[in-house]
Amino acid sequence: MQPVIWAAGGTGFTFLMTTLGAAMVFFFRRKIEANVQKIFLGFAAGVMIAASVWSLLIPAIEEAEAAGGIGWIPAVGGFALGVGFLILLDGLLPHLHLGEKNPEGLHSSWKRTTLLVLAVTLHNIPEGMAVGLSYALAAQHHAEPAALSAALALALGIGIQNFPEGAAISLPLRQEGFSRKKAFFYGSMSGIVEPIFGILVVLAAGSIQPLMPWLLSFAAGAMMYVVVEELIPEAHLGEHSNTGTLGVMAGFLIMMLLDVALG
Repeated sequence: MQPVIWAAGGTGFTFLMTTLGAAMVFFFRRKIEANVQKIFLGFAAGVMIAASVWSLLIPAIEEAEAAGGIGWIPAVGGFALGVGFLILLDGLLPHLHLGEKNPEGLHSSWKRTTLLVLAVTLHNIPEGMAVGLSYALAAQHHAEPAALSAALALALGIGIQNFPEGAAISLPLRQEGFSRKKAFFYGSMSGIVEPIFGILVVLAAGSIQPLMPWLLSFAAGAMMYVVVEELIPEAHLGEHSNTGTLGVMAGFLIMMLLDVALG
């Protein structure tokens, strides 16, 4: 039960940060400038890249080798499965990215608002899985300080990037014509999948402990798909500039620093 409580706390924090970011719609009247949006998207991408490596893939390899297995097998296999899972969701779940006219996924009669929120919800799923699994891993190591610190670092890093992400959802929705309350609600609810999936993977990891390296790599693959498919391209839309690139570098460095310093 303890791992579930930890995961609920960690993913609850990341959800809270999304909610706080979404609350910015009550303080700003204008939409986010394009360059600021690029920084936000790039920063999120950088955090997710670093988290995929230091918080997920490296621990997956170490766990597999500690169990007497070949480290790269679950790392490669789980990563590929995670990518395939997101490709499947991306192709099936109706969603619409901000600034685009045509929705992706299966045809649906859902409202534009629902489709916009689902687009963001898609990339929050692997984030919740990653944080939940990091706490499950800490529990399997009997709450060793290093394992707990690594889980805390990941939750903190994801939470930091969720704050601007929440604002980047609610403010454009406000520009779409929604009231501040509705824009805040939809922006906040886009992050609710993080505690849901975070707790689900902890329950799965507890019942099938030998699969932990595969699950960690799975979350890494899912996150990297989001980064390459969505975040980095959107961070470089429009004229060529270094804004999005600098955001990626900053996010990567901060997440790496958190993981190494706290881990």
